[in-house]
Amino acid sequence: MWAGRIPIKNILKFSNILCWVYPGLMVTAGLIHWILNMLNVTVHIRDVCVFLAPVFSGLTAISTFLLTRELWNQGAGLLAACFIAIVPGYISRSVAGSFDNEGIAIFALQFTYYLWVKSVKTGSVFWTICCCLSYFYMVSAWGGYVFIINLIPLHVFVLLLMQRYSRRVYIAYSTFYIVGLILSMQIPFVGFQPIRTSEHMAAAGVFALLQAYAFLQYLRDRLTKQEFQTLFFLGVSLAAGTVFLSVIYLTYTGYIAPWSGRFYSLWDTGYAKIHIPIIASVSEHQPTTWVSFFFDLHILVCTFPAGLWFCIKNINDERVFVALYAISAVYFAGVMVRLMLTLTPVVCMLSAIAFSNVFERYLGDDMKRENPPIEDSSDEDDKRNPGNLYDKAGKVRKHVSEQEKTEEGLGPNIKNIVTMLMLMLLMMFAVHCTWVTSNAYSSPSVVLASYNHDGTRNILDDFREAYYWLRQNTDEHARVMSWWDYGYQIAGMANRTTLVDNNTWNNSHIALVGKAMSSNESAAYEIMRSLDVDYVLIIFGGVIGYSGDDINKFLWMVRIAEGEHPKDIRESDYFTPQGEFRVDKAGSPTLLNCLMYKMSYYRFGEMQLDFRTPPGFDRTRNAEIGNKDIKFKHLEEAFTSEHWLVRIYKVKQLDNRETLDHKPRVTNIVPKQKYLSKKVGSQ
Repeated sequence: MWAGRIPIKNILKFSNILCWVYPGLMVTAGLIHWILNMLNVTVHIRDVCVFLAPVFSGLTAISTFLLTRELWNQGAGLLAACFIAIVPGYISRSVAGSFDNEGIAIFALQFTYYLWVKSVKTGSVFWTICCCLSYFYMVSAWGGYVFIINLIPLHVFVLLLMQRYSRRVYIAYSTFYIVGLILSMQIPFVGFQPIRTSEHMAAAGVFALLQAYAFLQYLRDRLTKQEFQTLFFLGVSLAAGTVFLSVIYLTYTGYIAPWSGRFYSLWDTGYAKIHIPIIASVSEHQPTTWVSFFFDLHILVCTFPAGLWFCIKNINDERVFVALYAISAVYFAGVMVRLMLTLTPVVCMLSAIAFSNVFERYLGDDMKRENPPIEDSSDEDDKRNPGNLYDKAGKVRKHVSEQEKTEEGLGPNIKNIVTMLMLMLLMMFAVHCTWVTSNAYSSPSVVLASYNHDGTRNILDDFREAYYWLRQNTDEHARVMSWWDYGYQIAGMANRTTLVDNNTWNNSHIALVGKAMSSNESAAYEIMRSLDVDYVLIIFGGVIGYSGDDINKFLWMVRIAEGEHPKDIRESDYFTPQGEFRVDKAGSPTLLNCLMYKMSYYRFGEMQLDFRTPPGFDRTRNAEIGNKDIKFKHLEEAFTSEHWLVRIYKVKQLDNRETLDHKPRVTNIVPKQKYLSKKVGSQ
């Protein structure tokens, strides 16, 4: 009945969308909205999308508690749940308004791992089927499911190497691989990738190896020891060789797709920069710095190795899994900032184990005496001597030395000191998480804040100001050219068509925009006319010192354009003979005359920000620009925001190409005198 009220056209449109994206996020939000309305709880779909990530962060805390409890104990599970509830490394994707795949994917990741550990511990088909269903949800939500389908086979493979094979492991992995494979192929966007891409071949190889290992274990009771050892060696070697050669042959014939560029970039940090610059240009794909580790994890960076040591010291099947999880996540998070999201849960778990052990050791009760000492009236001297104590039976007396009495006196003091230190560390961690959340993750990305020297804060609303101007002052069919970082914002807030957006799959189209930005005005105009561009939007931070502007991103535009148009664009042309990227007079002539440079610094050479710097001084690059006499032939300035953060240029039509007598139409241009009298705070 419900589906019958939906137009067939909308159903077909939604089905087409599911073939190009991971549907888990949209289906989850839509299902929650439908269930609430079925229960007569009137909630707007917008509110569901806004609060979806915080709700699932609570579920993530619960799943982390369950997983840590299976690995260690309930106390460690409670600490792990508290850690992941406030740690900045996860809050960055779980704040209200963050409607992204990772918001639900981390819950699916943790819950899948919990069910897998439960399956290995019990050998139950029921828990394994539940694990498969959770894995299916993970596949529908995020491409990071590849991490699961490689980590679980690695766990099984290491258990085989450690001679920890058991019937429980065989039932768990065999069921997981078969059912999970079938379920994952039901997602249209994934399709036949689990059987046709190299990223999934490790799971298939471990499955074949496990079957061979199980068969040899079956023959163990029917052969002599010497015969079994020979057969075991030959059988395992033959199975491994067959799987390896089969994968090579199928890859060579084209049936199995080779490793993707994103996968190669995880193993070789320089691969993407050379071969796929569009991947390397994303800030989330840069290598992680130590500052980022401390910023997102704080004290947990130092404590989680201790938790890993406790797990390795008291190893079992499930702790082998968490050790592999930790080691692999640490490596991948070091390669790519974005994968800090997969490292955060295991860091919280292992740190919780470390803190739990410390608290158990220093806050636990002393050994309880079974019975109080019974006095022996026959020996009055011993009763008067405080150094004589009775044993548990109350019969044999033991002399306590002065050293033992001293250690007994220091015991409570040491416990109190260690306990206070641990509580201070946890308090500092909570304060840090609160500060990071309020300053870094609680503000919308389109509203910026800057601070003056006296500590006062300025709110920079230039983005919304520019998008509102586009929405109100341009034709509804106007096409806007900008770098892909702002595509979604322009489409969503200005309601205008963009050439490229944050869906970075179309490398050639983005490279064409990069070529236009990197070329001189005449060559860029030909590209813009071929793309029917009406307006060009750029981000410029030279006035307020904003480091995330398009000039700082410009080299990535050049590199991406060079990958598709190597004859027209060369990165070396934008550097000085000494190999420097400079915007002053010593800069490359190609850079000083390209479209991006001219649009960023148009009329900027006339502006003097304060009396200590010359006109045209770029606060972001700390340099006086080299080209101050900038004029346009094919463009005219249409809009510049209050702090010059967003600048929009109108592309002249063919009829107006030679009409250069009139002055360009400028809307909302900030007068020069404003900056002479008042200095704008640096970002």
